[in-house]
Amino acid sequence: MALAPEPVKQTQMQELEGVLLQAATVDNWDQIQSFEAKPDDLLICTYPKSGTTWIQEIVDMIEQNGDVEKCQRALIQHRHPFLEWARPPQPSGVERAQATPSPRILRTHLPTRLLPPSFWKSNCKFIYVARNIKDCMVSYYHFQRMNKVLPDPGPWEEYFETFINGKVAWGSWFDHVKGWWAVKDRYQILFLFYEDIKKDPKHEIQKVAQFMGKHLDEKVLEKIVQETSFEKMKDNPMINRSTVPKSIMDQSISPFMRKGTVGDWKNHFTAAQNDRLDELYRKKMEGSSINFCLEL
Repeated sequence: MALAPEPVKQTQMQELEGVLLQAATVDNWDQIQSFEAKPDDLLICTYPKSGTTWIQEIVDMIEQNGDVEKCQRALIQHRHPFLEWARPPQPSGVERAQATPSPRILRTHLPTRLLPPSFWKSNCKFIYVARNIKDCMVSYYHFQRMNKVLPDPGPWEEYFETFINGKVAWGSWFDHVKGWWAVKDRYQILFLFYEDIKKDPKHEIQKVAQFMGKHLDEKVLEKIVQETSFEKMKDNPMINRSTVPKSIMDQSISPFMRKGTVGDWKNHFTAAQNDRLDELYRKKMEGSSINFCLEL
């Protein structure tokens, strides 16, 4: 009896202006680029595995004034349209955004140079979350192991090379972070660090609320801090992607909400890899005033 073939990973990636994206996103590029942003839009921007889900839940809790039930109205991936998302025949991220009533909260992983031009012209608000490169790489590695719509990362040694060369979905971490840091003072951009939210969630959540023009009383603020803790979110089926089919995300390989810590890179990097990345980081980030925290 012939053995059934292994299911093929859906690894159709295409390069667009030097950035690897899913083929369906590239096929939909004209629609993405011509997207019409509105002045009252809020766009959540992140490099993958930098706290996207976390900041989404924080923003949503602020928007709903700490009402947990309202935040349970839909799965988190359906609450804020993901601009470059495309999986025909389902409605694209752009179509979902267009169908969302204002004021809209949208999200993207796109680097600044690939963002639809209307976002810059309409002077809307942006929240960007950056995470240190080492933890980001580790998190992305485990994510690619379980995510069937992204290429198989191979062994860690191999993935290390792939990542530092920017040959992962949404491109180079260096370009992404530097691009958003460079424009943060020219537009309404709140630039946050994953490590700061971890260290002092109350302070950072307050900052987000102020940026959104919301006033939170102490009780609501405390509630949001509790509800957006990693432990709480990991157990929340509206957030932890437990409803996503195994054929898309196999959480038996690695959970979607894995550790959410700062400094886990130390459990993965060899001394040689660490030295190599430090050297590369110095070169790539030369002249940038951005500072990351690597351990708490």
